[in-house]
Amino acid sequence: MSALSKNEVPPWGLAIAGSTGALLANALVYPLDIVKTRLQVQVKPQPGDALRNPNEDPHYTGTLHAIKSILEDEGLAGLYSGMTGSLIGVASTNFAYFYWYSTVRALYMNKVQTNGKPASTAVELSLGAVAGALAQLFTIPIAVVTTRQQTQPKGEKKGIFATGKEVIESEDGYSGLWRGLKASLVLVVNPAITYGAYQRLRDVLYPGKVNLRPHEAFLLGAMSKALATIATQPLIVAKVGLQSRPPPSRNGKPFKSFIEVMNYIVKHEGPLGLFKGIGPQILKGLLVQGFLMMTKERMELVFVLLFRYMRKMRQEQLAKLQKIAAEKVAAAAEKTKVAAEKAAA
Repeated sequence: MSALSKNEVPPWGLAIAGSTGALLANALVYPLDIVKTRLQVQVKPQPGDALRNPNEDPHYTGTLHAIKSILEDEGLAGLYSGMTGSLIGVASTNFAYFYWYSTVRALYMNKVQTNGKPASTAVELSLGAVAGALAQLFTIPIAVVTTRQQTQPKGEKKGIFATGKEVIESEDGYSGLWRGLKASLVLVVNPAITYGAYQRLRDVLYPGKVNLRPHEAFLLGAMSKALATIATQPLIVAKVGLQSRPPPSRNGKPFKSFIEVMNYIVKHEGPLGLFKGIGPQILKGLLVQGFLMMTKERMELVFVLLFRYMRKMRQEQLAKLQKIAAEKVAAAAEKTKVAAEKAAA
């Protein structure tokens, strides 16, 4: 059997492989997503916060303290708050991303990059950014609703649709579902850096290798995501701040831009506040991206084998039909010959 190639799989097959890997990976580490979101939206207590209710607005000192506090206050279910919406968002976002990424990359390689050489790092980043922007336009409402669910107080938990309705009614109508779109579009550099770095590291560490082993894909995925997270953490924190409920000190007034969020954080917590939650963010990213790429590579091979099998079955069916047609033609010719011989006699 010839070497297996992803070129045998259409974009929608690669998109399913990527979204499946993302779904499984995020389900495994979802509690870290809750923790990093809560750490990123909290604001450091100020001396004048005497009236602040610690039960409704708790302050976590770190990842372990957050996990312990959530378990004590909300039980195990608290670590999985908003999980349904989050996984729907993860699956849809990654499906859209991988679909557009494989589409624009194939188009570039076929129409522009005709010398057979790997695409440059700049090209990989650009292709990833285009795919990320297209994916965000369609899927950001799910991210807004999920962030709201993850940061809802204990006694105000709501479902996906109820939370979406709350966003629409309490803010700028349906446009509230696209809150943080500008920050999200800027943040397309995160997956762009991630997958650009993944392709570059793959070319450097495993040149010419078509199919990676699971541990190799995990390692490359983890390394590339760590680089992207460190580079974009301030924007991640600002985006979460835009999509969550405003802090108590703003009296319900939502932020209007990610620059406003960043200025608020720097004013109240200093520049390092822009990197709060980076511990669970990186840990989650390492595990998710590692599992994602490991699963994606396996799923892509499954699709390659599936499409080969389907192509083989079609070829066998076509050959069978051609054989039947040839036999019918031969039988008809034989009848014609016999009839001609009888007529001649």
